[in-house]
Amino acid sequence: MRAFLLIALFAFLGAVAAGLVGAGVLWLIRRRSLTMSLAVVVAVAVAAMLAGTLAVARAMFLSSHDLTVVTMVVAMAAVVSLATALLLGRRVVAGSRALTAAARSFGDGGHFAAPDGSATAELSALSRELASTSAKLAASRDRERALETSRRELVAWISHDLRTPLAGLRAMSEALEDGVAAEPDRYLRQMRTEVERLNDMVGDLFELSRIHAGALALSPSRMSMYDLVGDALAGADALAREHGVWLIGDRIEPVPVEVDGKEMSRVLSNLLVNAIRRTPSDGTVAIAAERSPDGVVVSVTDGCGGIPDEDLPRVFDTGWRGTHARTPPAGAGLGLAIVRGIVEAHRGQAAVRNVPGGCRFEVTLPLAEA
Repeated sequence: MRAFLLIALFAFLGAVAAGLVGAGVLWLIRRRSLTMSLAVVVAVAVAAMLAGTLAVARAMFLSSHDLTVVTMVVAMAAVVSLATALLLGRRVVAGSRALTAAARSFGDGGHFAAPDGSATAELSALSRELASTSAKLAASRDRERALETSRRELVAWISHDLRTPLAGLRAMSEALEDGVAAEPDRYLRQMRTEVERLNDMVGDLFELSRIHAGALALSPSRMSMYDLVGDALAGADALAREHGVWLIGDRIEPVPVEVDGKEMSRVLSNLLVNAIRRTPSDGTVAIAAERSPDGVVVSVTDGCGGIPDEDLPRVFDTGWRGTHARTPPAGAGLGLAIVRGIVEAHRGQAAVRNVPGGCRFEVTLPLAEA
């Protein structure tokens, strides 16, 4: 038993000595190629085995012939192990270089394409992660370009919509100041109308800025969707009469929801006003509120004739107004963007789709907890 312990001790001491030397070498070449590191690891393993064998051989007083045989066996094992390590290292390094070259496409604003050829499981996993990141970056770049386009359109349209009422206010104020206004009272009423339009536009901009900044503070309370829709219909009735549009409340269920009443009233008002302005005279605008598996769905259906399929994804973008002329009734393109922002703040969704004769805007909200 003592002889076995001595053999184990000598083998351990020889292996430790080789391991310490190998650890020092690995630290010195830590920034070099992986092939060199693999070669050092194999050399350490062979050296540890050889050192232990030599130490045990000397302690046991083996003959020179036996020692030569053992050394030869270890040497052959070392040659084969080093060759295997070098082949593996070259394969790993080649895969790493190919992956590095493919990853450079990120810096050029391109898409990542996984390199051809087999690779280790780790490199394959890294390649998949890079491909996934590339797809996310591409989607992010597309969203950024769309947002930048929306910002440019918004600035252009807001500038136009501000310039028109301001020019009118300036002309009317100069006419009143010079005393050449034939009907001063009519001028004053028109000035008040233009000021209210400007005030609404500034209010929309402020609301949208709060939504984008994440500063929209909600005060939710439990209320019936029936009451919300009823109030929205009453508020839009005068505008509907002015445009000769029929307002219909269809299938309005008294579904309980947990929402901010003021903000949700703004959502319904914006949808109804948008529908009324886009519906021809003697047309119909219908609003409905029904339960669904996802919560409660409030829909507003107009008679605008439909939206081109290529424009449907942009309907809720800031500043989008489609092909309508840039006239004041068309608005600044903020109403639907505000609708989406408020609805998403309520953990809901806003969507639009074409229906025969027009389009339908749908707002999905979660049901109030029982």
